Amino acid sequence: MQYNPSEIEKKWQAFWEAERSFEPSTDLSLPKKYVLSMFPYPSGRIHMGHVRNYTIGDAFARFYRQQGMNVLHPIGWDSFGMPAENAAIKHGVHPKKWTYENIDYMRKELASLGLSFSKEREFATSDPLYTKFEQGFIIDLFEKGLLYRKKAYLNWCPHDLTVLANEQVVDGCCWRCDTPIVKKEMNQYYLRITDYADELIDDLKQLERKWPNQVLAMQENWIGRSHGLEFTLAFDEHTKQLLRGEYEGFEVYTTRPDTIYGVSYTALAPEHPLVSYMIENRMLPQAAASEIEAMKNSSAIDRQKEKHGVALGIDVVHPLTGKKIPVWVANFVLMDYGSGAVMAVPAHDERDFDFATKYDLPITPVIAHPEEGIAEGRAMTEPGILFNSGAFSELMSDEAKSAIIEYFDKEGLGKKVTNYRLKDWGISRQRYWGAPIPLIHCPKCGIVAEKKENLPVTLPDDVEITGEGNPLEHHPTWKQCSCPQCGGEAERETDTMDTFVQSSWYFLRYTASAKLWEEKAFDKDELAYWMNVDHYIGGIEHAILHLLYSRFFTKALRDLGYVDADEPFERLLTQGMVLKDGAKMSKSKGNTVDPDALIEKYGADTARLFILFAAPPTQELEWNDSAVEGAFRFLRRFYERSENAYATDVIPAIDHSALSKPEKAARKKVYEALSRANDVFGERYTFNTMIAGVMEAMNALAEQKNADVWTEAYWVLSSLMEPIVPHVCWEISDRLFGGKNLASQQLKEEVFALESITLGVSVNGKNRGQIEVAPEASKAEMIEAAKAVVPNWLEGKTIVKEIVVPNKLVNLVVK
Repeated sequence: MQYNPSEIEKKWQAFWEAERSFEPSTDLSLPKKYVLSMFPYPSGRIHMGHVRNYTIGDAFARFYRQQGMNVLHPIGWDSFGMPAENAAIKHGVHPKKWTYENIDYMRKELASLGLSFSKEREFATSDPLYTKFEQGFIIDLFEKGLLYRKKAYLNWCPHDLTVLANEQVVDGCCWRCDTPIVKKEMNQYYLRITDYADELIDDLKQLERKWPNQVLAMQENWIGRSHGLEFTLAFDEHTKQLLRGEYEGFEVYTTRPDTIYGVSYTALAPEHPLVSYMIENRMLPQAAASEIEAMKNSSAIDRQKEKHGVALGIDVVHPLTGKKIPVWVANFVLMDYGSGAVMAVPAHDERDFDFATKYDLPITPVIAHPEEGIAEGRAMTEPGILFNSGAFSELMSDEAKSAIIEYFDKEGLGKKVTNYRLKDWGISRQRYWGAPIPLIHCPKCGIVAEKKENLPVTLPDDVEITGEGNPLEHHPTWKQCSCPQCGGEAERETDTMDTFVQSSWYFLRYTASAKLWEEKAFDKDELAYWMNVDHYIGGIEHAILHLLYSRFFTKALRDLGYVDADEPFERLLTQGMVLKDGAKMSKSKGNTVDPDALIEKYGADTARLFILFAAPPTQELEWNDSAVEGAFRFLRRFYERSENAYATDVIPAIDHSALSKPEKAARKKVYEALSRANDVFGERYTFNTMIAGVMEAMNALAEQKNADVWTEAYWVLSSLMEPIVPHVCWEISDRLFGGKNLASQQLKEEVFALESITLGVSVNGKNRGQIEVAPEASKAEMIEAAKAVVPNWLEGKTIVKEIVVPNKLVNLVVK
């Protein structure tokens, strides 16, 4: 009997599709599991990261089906986005055509892996029906005030020619193309994610021990809740006159009020309104104004590298000492954090120290280390004891923070406030291939929402994509429309939505059954049944962007009355990257492995087995060609040795006590593997240990010839391995058991019963031999057996003490 993976896999994939084997039941009374792997972008070809992600999710889905669960395990396509436009520019193909052709190809690739997806709930986020429901949510958010428009300096990618949210800027560069971003002032639509900042951070407690600690920490740090002092730095009289009475001062925020007596300068962001006012009114030399404009156009990463500043020639007054403090513009101050202004304490902040050192500004220490004293030649950033701080001298930092905030509040100088690093989510994108924002600009009514009965607002097909500007803005007719309120001439919004909007609710859409699919985005009863997602699988790179946005969107839809859930994902598994030659696989490095070629050569089951055996899912996986070959050889052996089993409708009944020692050892190994499986799927996710257990069982089975033992083993092991290598297991199960074994398996406790135990024998504490006794042997029997194996060490001696350590040793003390 020869193992032919191509023939076996095609047979069972056709069977599963014809039988609708993986469609969830609409019976909402059944126990359920919702298993979801993050859906792919249809780039054209799957890669080994996809294979790992979807193989892990599929293993969970198949395991839970065996346990009798109603399993929702869907797939879809995150299909809007810039790569489609870039392909249009490069190859002259329409983004829609490129996208849906890629989906067709990738769907076949995923099917070739034997993934047990629900095909009837598949969708692409660029489908008009998906857009219709999404635009309805956007209108609701706009009408509730959670979506708004304002002008601001935005992150602009000069390569992709679009705006990026703060979360999409990684180390100062575009998250997609790695181009350094620049700041550009323009109108943008924002979702008020900051309204949910406290809930987003507080609800992380619900996810502890269910999500990786690293992800929880990353979200907490990104939201960046801090408590500190906010107060006004008032201008001196000369500055007020210079500014023509337009400004009295500006707000600053600090988490270190204990350092306030060390302020020696203040710094504004280049985009600060006061700076713009001074430039517009020509209050600065042209060279200074040009330098500030250059700062604005620098990427965020460049602004954090080398410090640059411009003195504005104006002063504020220290609120406690009354001393004048010079005001500078500094490139490291960002407008999107706090008020865009900082009090600079170079003695106790490294960034302030570097700037002050470069521009020869005063450095005034006001905190000393309790033991080491004042720091020399560096900023002392750690807490300590205050000095030169007026009435607050001699206080420790923590005590001083509270005391100074209390003083400012009492004297009306400032107040305690909570600040956040998180900023509202900018969702406008100046690109064609995205969901249109369903708003209309009316010269009479202002910005108004489209009527829901007119949704979806779809994209025009007749566009020319050159890479320059927004094709919707330049389309001759698409944006022309009537105002939904007054009926007058108006224009559609030409910005499209950030694609992270689509991925922020797609998991809710999957819960909709076929009978409601066209009617509504999802149904409350079905949501209540399926949500939350029980297992969510994806890369750690989505820890902030997608996962944070999804949590926010779920809470916002809850407040709109659509859902009841507070959190979308119960358990999160972040799989490690697939490496080759020690580096992440990439075409540019020439170290990729083609999944299609791998499946053609070895079969999908070999690919799946290697992926789950080579490393635990949460760790990086190093590609190893010889290990792939080894996985194939094991599967061939697993298949061919099934000839040792016989056909039966029930698991064989075996009298364990009547078996030989090798037969008992083989049964024990089989059920040890089963025991590992229950642990793996329940908590640890270490599929490699379970697979290793199956390999050990196969080795033990080869040491005996009992057909009952072989048959029982294949009844258990083909069920156990079905989530990992489904095709070969269905083939074996169908031939031997009519598929009846592909269900939950029960442990046989008798196989773990010990027939004997081995004890060490020592004389005067030194090991002199060992004995094998029955587990129920008495102490006296153990001692007698021990004496029998060490007669030479007892000859001419008197035993003065006999010590038995249960399950370990017998020690005879002699003299």
